[in-house]
Amino acid sequence: MSIAGGRQRLVVIGGDAAGMSAASQARRLRGPGELEIVAFERGHFTSFSACGIPYWVGGQVPERDRLIARTAKEHRARDIDLRMRTEVTEIDVAGQRVRARDVDSGAEYWTSYDKLVIATGARPVRPDLPGVDAPGVHGVQTLDDGQALLDTLAGTRGRRAVVVGAGYIGVEMAEALIRRGFEVTVVNRGQEPMSTLDPDMGRLVHRAMEGLGITMVDDAEVTEVRTGRDGRVRAVATRDAEFPADVVVLGIGVRPETALARAAGLPLGAHGGLLTDLAMRVRGQEDIWAGGDCVEVLNLVSGQQQYVPLGTHANKHGQVIGTNAGGGYATFPGVVGTAVSKVCDLEIARTGLREKDARRVGLRYETVTIESTSRAGYYPGAAPMTVKMLAEARTGRLLGVQIVGREGAAKRVDIAAVALTARMTVEEMTALDLGYAPPFSPVWDPVLVAARKAASKVRSG
Repeated sequence: MSIAGGRQRLVVIGGDAAGMSAASQARRLRGPGELEIVAFERGHFTSFSACGIPYWVGGQVPERDRLIARTAKEHRARDIDLRMRTEVTEIDVAGQRVRARDVDSGAEYWTSYDKLVIATGARPVRPDLPGVDAPGVHGVQTLDDGQALLDTLAGTRGRRAVVVGAGYIGVEMAEALIRRGFEVTVVNRGQEPMSTLDPDMGRLVHRAMEGLGITMVDDAEVTEVRTGRDGRVRAVATRDAEFPADVVVLGIGVRPETALARAAGLPLGAHGGLLTDLAMRVRGQEDIWAGGDCVEVLNLVSGQQQYVPLGTHANKHGQVIGTNAGGGYATFPGVVGTAVSKVCDLEIARTGLREKDARRVGLRYETVTIESTSRAGYYPGAAPMTVKMLAEARTGRLLGVQIVGREGAAKRVDIAAVALTARMTVEEMTALDLGYAPPFSPVWDPVLVAARKAASKVRSG
């Protein structure tokens, strides 16, 4: 199917990282005379950094608009027909069309496509609890969410905040609230904060967060959000305790937004995300691609599909999709599971597999944990750092690295991410030619110290 004049039409569902990266890349390869591009976005903003919202809330980023990479006006200036406040409600795969609804007027209409990109993102997990929809309870996924939270923080007289969940969103929002002068309690149903780490490394995060003045409550599940006579939130309750709150932030995580895809009969994986091939084409479909937080990706270390909702991947997906939809060829091979975060001056990083991930896929492994410093010990500002490394028993192949420390700790995980991608052994890592000077590293970088210890343990095992 082609529109008048022989042009094809590319329809994009979702106006953030993956969707608009795909639209922009396709436009670079095909001019308006060859390819019409129509994009639908149900929100008020396009191409914004959701990862930056905690830092806007915390005041490090002074203005909302600094989080917007490209406005709707800028996209339209590049001959992309971007329709804001318009939600796609149905995908008709057989008829190659989508039904769209204007959010403000309610008007509906169908738009045909030759090529379709699904970039519907993720939705925040919002537990079905009494009082969870009360004023003063906030999720943080969009710029509108961030503004609503800032309005609440500015308008409340009390200074008590409860964060529900201790993953990336939870710890980053805990920092934002501390910076805003609130007393912060984090309620986490896990054994330790940061379930993306092994519990022994999560314990380091727990202790450090308490040292920053944050009250940590682990192994606790929220049962109710309690409200006052005015209907506003006043406390968060677990089975055993109640924590006073003038504001509550939900940081429980996200799930892929794939209701449209499911209704259209498109293939979903075990985590609920769309399944694609290396070209990000939806499996079984010739002219439908998907990317961003609504897809599952291949973990190159475990060999299994994984759900990893990160902006870095979304932008790469968009580039690959746009290249393929524009007539070129590109692939996205997979991920190794790298992520970094911080809470105040504590840096947290991980890549590859945790112990339970390795056990789940049947890998035998060795672990080592070392203590080091970010700089030469005698150089001013040297800060402690803990590195945990997993290596496959017998072969010594690197399986994963976790790092908790202060300034200079987190980005060291990139060394391990490259080593994982290259399928290096810990023995091979010990010979890596890394940069050294006392202001930046000890003579033996902490990651290499861990690699040496892991190599020795593999050899002796």
